[in-house]
Amino acid sequence: MDRCVVLVDAGYLLGAAASLLAGEPSRSRITVDHAALIQALRERAESDTQQPLLRIYWFDGAPDRVPQPEHRRLRVMSRVTVRLGALTRSDGRWAQKGVDAAMHAELTELARNRACSDVVLVTGDGDLLPGLMSAKEHGVAVHLWAVQAADGDYNQSEDLVAEADERRVLDRAWITQAVRAKDLAGVCAPQPAPRPEIAAILSAPLPDAALAAAAERSAEAAAHAQNGSAEHESAERHTPAKGVPTPKDLAALRAPGAAPAAAQHPTNATLRWSSDKGWIDRPGAPSEPAEVASLPTLAQLTTAEQRWADREEDITTVGGDPYEVGQVFARRWLARLPDPAGRQKLSVLYPRIPHRIDGELLRYAARFGLLAHKDDQIDEHDRYAIRAGFWREIDVRTGVEAAVVVE
Repeated sequence: MDRCVVLVDAGYLLGAAASLLAGEPSRSRITVDHAALIQALRERAESDTQQPLLRIYWFDGAPDRVPQPEHRRLRVMSRVTVRLGALTRSDGRWAQKGVDAAMHAELTELARNRACSDVVLVTGDGDLLPGLMSAKEHGVAVHLWAVQAADGDYNQSEDLVAEADERRVLDRAWITQAVRAKDLAGVCAPQPAPRPEIAAILSAPLPDAALAAAAERSAEAAAHAQNGSAEHESAERHTPAKGVPTPKDLAALRAPGAAPAAAQHPTNATLRWSSDKGWIDRPGAPSEPAEVASLPTLAQLTTAEQRWADREEDITTVGGDPYEVGQVFARRWLARLPDPAGRQKLSVLYPRIPHRIDGELLRYAARFGLLAHKDDQIDEHDRYAIRAGFWREIDVRTGVEAAVVVE
C-alpha cells in the first residue's frame, strides 16, 4: 500500500526538544503547540517519503494510563491515534512502561498487513530494533528521525541508526515551529504586601502563663544538652526562642480568662494558621472582607451548557501553559460575574486571590497535566505563573471597561 505512517515516541521527541531548547529533558520546561507539531510531522513525512499520510501514532505515558489534557486534544485531531503506556515513579524519577512494547507491536502489525509502504520512526530507543528489522523484512522502508542533540552528539541507539533505511535530523529551526522554552525568568513571585497586624502580634507581650511555659521549655532544652551535641542541636531547632510566640501562645492571647497582659494585644490583629490546605483564619477574625469572601466561584456561575463548551475549548484550543491557564480562568469568571463591582472588590486584595477562588483556579490548572510529574503538587513556579496570568487578565479587562466608561 503506497502510503506512509508516522510512529512518534512522545517521551523521546519532547524530552530531546526540552534538552535542546531549555537545557534539561523536563517536559515542564517547554510549551508545545500540538496542532502545529502534528501538521509539521505530516508535511515532513509526506515530503520525505513522497507518499500520502495514512496516520500518525502518538505513543506516550500517563499516570494509570489516564489520558491527560494534551492526549485528549491529540486524539480528536485528524489522522492521529494516541496509544498510552503507564507512567510510574521509581527512585524519584518518572519512567514510561509499555510504550516501547506498544510501538513494537504496532510497527510489526502494520508491516505484516502491508498497511503502508513507508514507516517514519521518531524515537531513539534500541528496544525497537527487532521491530524495525521485521518491518524491513516485510518490504517496508523505514525512515528514522532524530531530534538535534543539545551537545551535538547522538541521542539515539547506534544499532537503530545503522539499520534504518533513511535518516533525518529534526533541527532547532524545525522544532521551534511548534515547541518553545518557557520564559521562567519572566515569572516571579509578587512582592508581599506589608502586614502590620503580624508585626503587632509578634510585638505583643505574652501572658504570664506563656512566658512560664517558654522558660520551662528553655530549661528542658538545657537538660537535653547534656546528652550530646547532636541532641542539643536538634533541641535548638525545635525549641522556639524565648519571647517568640508559638501558635499555642497566640491562642492563649484570645482565650477567655487569659492573663492581663493579653489585654495589650491589638484587637485588629488577625491570627492565621498554616495547614496542608493553605492559610486558615481563626474564627471571629476573617482576613477577607465579607463582600470579597462572598464572591461566587466559577462553578457557581457556570451553566451545564457553558461547562460543556468550556471542556471543548480546553481540549481544542487551550495549550496548558500555566500563565495561559490563569488567563482563561479569569476571562471566564469575569464574563459570567453578574456584578461588575465584584472585580473592583477583588482588585483591592492584589496580589492575594480569595481562598475559594484561588483553590478553584489551582484545581482547574491541575486538569492540564501540571500535576503529572510533580508528585501531585503544582510546582511553585507554575503557581506564580498561574496567578500572574489570572491577575493580568483581571487588569486587562478592568482597564478596557474603564476606557469604555471614560469615552
